[in-house]
Amino acid sequence: MALKSLRFYVAACLCLILFTGSVFAQQRKIYGYVQDSHSEERIPFASLKFKRSAEGTLSDSAGNFSFTLDAWPSDTIEVTYVGYENFYLAIDTTAEEMQVVINLERGKKNTEIVIKSKIGKGMILWRKIVKNKPLNDRSRFDNYSYELYNKLEADLNDPANNKLIKLTILKPFKKVINQNIDSTTEAKPVLPLYLTESLSDYYYQRSPRKTREVMKAIKTMGFNNPSISKMLGGMYQNVNVYKNFIPVFDKDFVSPISDNGSAYYNYRLPDTQYVGGRRVLHFVFEPKHKGENTFDGDAWIADSSFAVMKMNLRVPETANLNFVKKLDLIQEYQLVNDSVWFLSKDKFVADFIFLDKNRLNFIGRKTSTYRNIFINDTTVDAALAKNKLREEVIVQDSANVKTDEFWQDARHEDLSKTEKGIYQMIDTLMAMPSFQRFTDLVYFLGTGYKNVGNYEIGPWYNWFTANAYEGPRVRFDLGTNTGFHRKLYLTGYLAYGFLDKKLKGRLQTLYLLNKSPRSTLFASYLNDIDNGQVYYDEVGSDNLFAIALRKPNVPLRYMKIEQMKLEYFKEWSSGLSVTLTGQRRRFTPLSNLPLKEHYPSESGGEPLNTFETGIKVRFAYLEKFLDGNFYRMSLGSDLPIIEAHYMKGFAGVFNSSYNYHRIGGSISDYKKLSPFGSIYYNLYAGKVSGTLPYTLLEIPPGNNIWYYNKYAFNMMTRYEYLADWYSGINVEHNIGNGIFRFIPLTRMLKFRQFWGAKIMWSGLSQANKDYNTDNNGHTFKSLDGKPYMEIGTGVDNIFKIFRLDFIWKVLPRPLPEKTFERFGIFGSFRVVF
Repeated sequence: MALKSLRFYVAACLCLILFTGSVFAQQRKIYGYVQDSHSEERIPFASLKFKRSAEGTLSDSAGNFSFTLDAWPSDTIEVTYVGYENFYLAIDTTAEEMQVVINLERGKKNTEIVIKSKIGKGMILWRKIVKNKPLNDRSRFDNYSYELYNKLEADLNDPANNKLIKLTILKPFKKVINQNIDSTTEAKPVLPLYLTESLSDYYYQRSPRKTREVMKAIKTMGFNNPSISKMLGGMYQNVNVYKNFIPVFDKDFVSPISDNGSAYYNYRLPDTQYVGGRRVLHFVFEPKHKGENTFDGDAWIADSSFAVMKMNLRVPETANLNFVKKLDLIQEYQLVNDSVWFLSKDKFVADFIFLDKNRLNFIGRKTSTYRNIFINDTTVDAALAKNKLREEVIVQDSANVKTDEFWQDARHEDLSKTEKGIYQMIDTLMAMPSFQRFTDLVYFLGTGYKNVGNYEIGPWYNWFTANAYEGPRVRFDLGTNTGFHRKLYLTGYLAYGFLDKKLKGRLQTLYLLNKSPRSTLFASYLNDIDNGQVYYDEVGSDNLFAIALRKPNVPLRYMKIEQMKLEYFKEWSSGLSVTLTGQRRRFTPLSNLPLKEHYPSESGGEPLNTFETGIKVRFAYLEKFLDGNFYRMSLGSDLPIIEAHYMKGFAGVFNSSYNYHRIGGSISDYKKLSPFGSIYYNLYAGKVSGTLPYTLLEIPPGNNIWYYNKYAFNMMTRYEYLADWYSGINVEHNIGNGIFRFIPLTRMLKFRQFWGAKIMWSGLSQANKDYNTDNNGHTFKSLDGKPYMEIGTGVDNIFKIFRLDFIWKVLPRPLPEKTFERFGIFGSFRVVF
C-alpha cells in the first residue's frame, strides 16, 4: 500500500511538472521602450494598452515597458502620450517574443474639452515654478565646476532618396558611403558624415562673474580649427531653461517658465507619477499664438521644490526660423548632495533642409553630459584665480593628440557602432583623391578660392567685370597658402581693361608674428582704380555681380590710386589693439573729378601726393572671432566696441605736398532686445584740419548700385558730398516677424520686419569749398552743418535669402523736379537662421 502511494505521488509530481512547464512554455512576451522619433529620447510614463481588452501598462521612468501573456491575443497595442500622434503596434502571432522600439511622432494637439478659467492646475504649477526659480537656477551658487563631454554629429537624412548621393561626381566613393548608411537606429536611414568630441573642465563664479574652461581633449576628423573647437565647449553653451529667453541659433525663444510665460503659453497638468519614491508632476505647455518664437513640449517637475527634472522643448513649424524642419532641445537634471537638481545632460537635435527634402537634408545632433560636479568649492576659486580676463578658454597643447585608449576611458558614454564607423569612413574618404577633388570643388564654388599645391587662385567672381572707363575688365588673383608658409601670406592680382588698355594690380603680404593674442606685419602696393572701401559682408563694384546693379543716370567718377602701405598690428588679451600705419598715396583723377592741374603744390611736391602716419586704437572686450589660416572674422562682443584714430600728413616726404591732421572715432554695438528682435547702432565723428584737396577730406560713403549697403548712405552717390568735419549715427532694428505674424500668408512665408535710420551732420570750410571748385564746373555739395537723413523699412527673409529695403531721403529735401532722388528700392542677399 505504501509502495502504491509512493508511485501515485511521483506520478502526480511528474504531471504537475509537465503541466507547469507546458504553461510556462506557452507564455508570450512583448518588451522594449518608447522614444521620440526625432530626438531618440526615451519617453517616460507613456500609456500602452490593448484596444479590445483594455489591458494596459505605463512605460517606466526610463521609457521601458513589458507585457507577459499566456497566449497571443488577436489585438493591437495602442500607445499614447500627450503631444504625440497615437501609435498602433500589431501583434506578430508567429513569434514567441517581440522586442520593439516604439517611435512616437510628435504633433497631436490636445483634443480634450477645455473649461476656460483664469486659473487652472497648469497655471498654478507654472506660478510655483517661477516663484522657486531663484532657488533652483544653478547661477545662484557662489561657484561650481564640472567635467563636460560634448559630442557633435552631422548625418545626411534618408540617403537612399537623396539626390545629392546620386550625383555623378560622387560616383567614385559611393561604395564607401553606402557601407556606412545606418538603417537600424532611425525611422529613416541616415548617412553619418561628421563627428567631433571634446572633453573639458568648466569653472563658474557668480560674483564677480568669471568663467574658465580648460579643453583637455578634442577629437575631430577632416579639419582642425582652434576657434571652432573652442565653440564646442561649455563657454558657448548658454542654454538655461530658468532664464526668460533661450537662444536658438541667432534667435531668442521665450522660455516656458519665463517670468512672463503666461502671455505666450497655455499650461496643463495632465498627471503625476512617482519615481524613486518621489512625486513628480507632468507639466505640459504649448504656444498661445502662431508665429511667435516659443516652444511646445513638456517637463517633469519635482514636487515641493518645483525644480525641473527634465524638460523637452520642441520648436513648432510655425516658428520664424529658417532651414529648420524639426528641432528638439532636451535638458535632464540629477540630484546632487541629495538636495540640488543640477544639469546632467543637454541634447540638441535638428533637421536642416537647405534646398528641399531630397537635397541637402541633414540631421545635426549635439549631446553634452556633466560629471564631477562641485558646488561652492574652494577648488573652483583656485582655478579661476588663474584668469586674466572675465572669460577664458584654454586649449591644452596635447588636446588634439589623445589616443583611442584615452577616449575609451574618458568618454561619459560609449560611441554607438555607427558613430565608431564615422571615423573609419572619414579616414577612408580623406585618403581618396576623388573625394579630395570633390571637396576642392565645393570649396571653390563656396568661397571663390581654389588651392593648387602651395598656392591659391581666386576669387572667381572678380575674374570679369565692366565699367564705363575700363570697359570689359579681366583680373587674375594668385596667393599662397599654409603649404607655402604657415605664417607668411603673399597675394596679389593683375587686371586689364580693354577700353583704357591699362594694366593694374596689387601685391600684399601679411606675416603672423603671433596668432593669439594677434600681432601682424602687413605691407602692400596698389596701383588700380579706386573702388572705395569694401567691407567683408558687402558687394563692391569690382566684381561680376555689380555689373547689372548700377544705378542709371549717376555721374561716373573714376579715380586711380597708387598706394604703398606698411602696417603693424598688436592686440592684447583684454581686447585692446593698436594699429600703427605709414602710407604714401598718389591720386590721379580720371573722369568727372577735378584734375591734378587744379591743385598746384605750394611746397614744391607733387599734386595729390601724400604721405601720412597714424595710429588706431580699438577696444572690444571679449570679442569672439572665427579664425582662418591668416585672417579672421569678428563674431562681435557683448559690449560696445570703441575705436579712435589719428593721422598726421607730412609734406616733403616722398615728394608729398600736404601737412594736415585727421582725427576720428566711433562706438558701435549689437544688442538683442528679446522678445523684440535686435538692434545695431554706430555713433561716429571726425575732423580734418587744413586746406586740402578732396582726396584728403572726408567723402561720405555713397552707393552707386542698387544693392543695399548697410555702411553707406544708399540715396547718396559717391563723391556727392564733401566735409572737413562730420558726426552721425546709424541705427537698424530687426524686429523679427513683427506685423507679418498676424497675416496667415506672410506668417507662413516667414517674412521679417525691420526699420533703420542714418543721420549725419557735416560741414566744409569756405577755404576748402573754394579750393575744391575748378573752372570746369566740378563741385561738391556741403551740408553746411545741416543734417542728411535717410530712413527705411522693408521686408526681410523673402525666400529665406532675399531682403528688400525701401529708403526715403528725408533731409535735405530734394527739389520738386527731382523727386526721384527722394525714394529708392534696394535689394540684398543674406543667409541667416
